[in-house]
Amino acid sequence: MTTGTTDYRDSGLEFPADFLFGSATASYQIEGAATEDGRGPSIWDTFSHTPGKVWNGDTGDVADDHYHRFEEDLDLMVELGLEAYRFSIAWPRIQPTGRGPANEAGLAFYGRLVDGLIARGIRPIATLYHWDLPQALEDEGGWANRATAEAFADYARIVGERLGDRITVWTTLNEPWCSAYLGYGSGAHAPGLMDGAKALAAVHHLNLAHGLAIQALREVVPGDPQFSITLNLHVIRPSGPTGAEAARRIDGLANRVFLGPLLDGEYPADVVADTAEVTDWSFVHPGDLEAIRQPLAVLGVNYYSTVTVRMWDGASPKVNADGHKDMGGTAWPGSESVEFLEQPGPYTEMGWNIDPSGLEDLLVALHQAYPALPLMVTENGAAFDDVVVEEADGPRVHDVERLDYLRRHFTAAHRAIARGVDLRGYQVWSFLDNFEWGYGYSKRFGIVRVDYDTQERIPKDSARWYAELIRTRRIPA
Repeated sequence: MTTGTTDYRDSGLEFPADFLFGSATASYQIEGAATEDGRGPSIWDTFSHTPGKVWNGDTGDVADDHYHRFEEDLDLMVELGLEAYRFSIAWPRIQPTGRGPANEAGLAFYGRLVDGLIARGIRPIATLYHWDLPQALEDEGGWANRATAEAFADYARIVGERLGDRITVWTTLNEPWCSAYLGYGSGAHAPGLMDGAKALAAVHHLNLAHGLAIQALREVVPGDPQFSITLNLHVIRPSGPTGAEAARRIDGLANRVFLGPLLDGEYPADVVADTAEVTDWSFVHPGDLEAIRQPLAVLGVNYYSTVTVRMWDGASPKVNADGHKDMGGTAWPGSESVEFLEQPGPYTEMGWNIDPSGLEDLLVALHQAYPALPLMVTENGAAFDDVVVEEADGPRVHDVERLDYLRRHFTAAHRAIARGVDLRGYQVWSFLDNFEWGYGYSKRFGIVRVDYDTQERIPKDSARWYAELIRTRRIPA
């Protein structure tokens, strides 16, 4: 074994026999078939069809056409040796308006998908919500409206009744930070609102939706299901004499406002105080915190980059390099005075810094705070400009930078395990190139390239490297 002490390029490190290697996607990003078989419109259909919201006017109308090509995609997962597949279920396929009886065609699609995974020996990990809220519910106030959380529980019950005998790992929400703050605060994501009070209400109602959904699933799913939520917790580095205060504020809004109610049964008092001029938190009703705090079998962790912060002095031009598009609103209600400093490189094509130490630090910190709670990396990956080259055995993509990114982050995960972290698995983002939200099709995260004109799939070198890692359970040289 060779060891790189600081660059995270170790090789030969062996993962436990029960460590779950897989990959992840999201429904709106890959499925296409946006108006087929009774699917209703989602907020991302509306947002992407609104001029100026998405790069190049791209939409998810076709995306990777996974809805029609899922069998081919499942066969490719087998070829790569994936042990798990984390996918999301599109709420508007199940309930076109977010309420009412189930759309049978939508349920049947996910039934075929799950059956296909099981038949191939791949463990299905189902995410109930990855940002595609039915537009009809947004018209009634969306996640700023308490009724959306209640509707989500009904949706979860419908899916659990149909698929609960085949799915044992259930993730309620993916990255509620993005849904709340980018959707209702900064305007960068659907529905594109810029209202700090609505963003904080959305935070609570997403937390509540999580708790109510687990209660509903527990009533209908047989056996011993595993319940989870996936959070994009921020790794925050303070800078200078005001860095500690800035880090406290951002940690509160990014991390503790979710971890607090989910795991401790309370909202942090300092976050409530920091946001007092934005909202009075009257949307938190008696009994809500008890409903939110549900036992979890595993906590999903998404990690891509770090942030460095300090308080703005009001004199020099304010820096805002937090890695998210700024549409004019704020993703940090009550803490707009925090500066996000430019991170040292290198960077991915998203402009996000590459820092595998952040993943190790995050996993260790979570383990120290919640030692009894198992963790899983549910997303980690990178966008780079890929080039297709024709070779004797067909088209190839030599994505050296992505392969190196994954090598370093798997090393970081292994180091966390060596430090005592109960890390159960790692789901690489993403299985396929796909619709990258506001960036449209301009950014490619996949370990499998998709030609959007022909829908041809080409496993990249990173996919072949990952297949070797899965086969040997050792980080390849």
